[in-house]
Amino acid sequence: MAIGSTTEQSELHEELNAPFIVTGQQIAFYAENGYIKLKHVLSPALLEHYRGAISSRVAELSVGAIPIEQRTTYGKAFLQIMNLWTNSKEVKEFVFGKRLARIAAELIGATGVRIYHDQALYKEAGGGITPWHADQYYWPVSSDKMTTAWVPLQDTPQEMGPIAFCEKSHRFQIGRDLEISGESELTLKEALKTFSMEDSGFELGDVSFHAGWTFHRAGPNATDRPRAVMTMIYMDENMTLAAPKNKNQVIDSERWCPGVQIGEMVASPLNPVLCSSNARAGASS
Repeated sequence: MAIGSTTEQSELHEELNAPFIVTGQQIAFYAENGYIKLKHVLSPALLEHYRGAISSRVAELSVGAIPIEQRTTYGKAFLQIMNLWTNSKEVKEFVFGKRLARIAAELIGATGVRIYHDQALYKEAGGGITPWHADQYYWPVSSDKMTTAWVPLQDTPQEMGPIAFCEKSHRFQIGRDLEISGESELTLKEALKTFSMEDSGFELGDVSFHAGWTFHRAGPNATDRPRAVMTMIYMDENMTLAAPKNKNQVIDSERWCPGVQIGEMVASPLNPVLCSSNARAGASS
């Protein structure tokens, strides 16, 4: 859906930055279960508009991807394009929206949040599973005050492979040393079998948030359409860089926190504050 007039564009920008009420009960649910799915956070009109900008950049940046049948289990899960906000003014508007950033800050109990990085996750028609994993395995940071917003850009029924959460698994210690792979799928499928799982679909406008140590996966995309999803990873505005614990954290520290030294606040040009109640943040709030 094209948004043509200046008035329509202004309305979209206003929505992206408008407050969204998060209740105490919802904050408590997130703390207890390690995730939450919120209804009607963004309007279909807004998502349909930004889907065009995001999908266009994904198509351009994934040219040359190897055929799906030749990829690893992880590679078959989705096309993954990161930090799109640095490649598109329109995508930056979406990623820097204060509505989602403020929700993230409330859920993790922070005065504000910075962007760690964004990810477009496009599960192609016929795409495979996303194996069980926990995101925090990859992050060289000093605390677990991080959360990921998972934003479907179309209705996402179960047959399209929506994200599935293992409830309360953010307190589970087994599997925290596993990168996402076929091995993590097999190991965690067995280890997490006594936990409850939330794997229902999403309506357009629904958004989920999950903690870094919450184990999650997604089923295959059994439809003939791609599952288009945009994600933003937020961190406490006061987060500092920690010594990397594995090779993936070394890569992440260099790629997403350039120039930041261990023990310093993660305040590189790639990690601006998106919202803050701290007066010192000034215009970033």
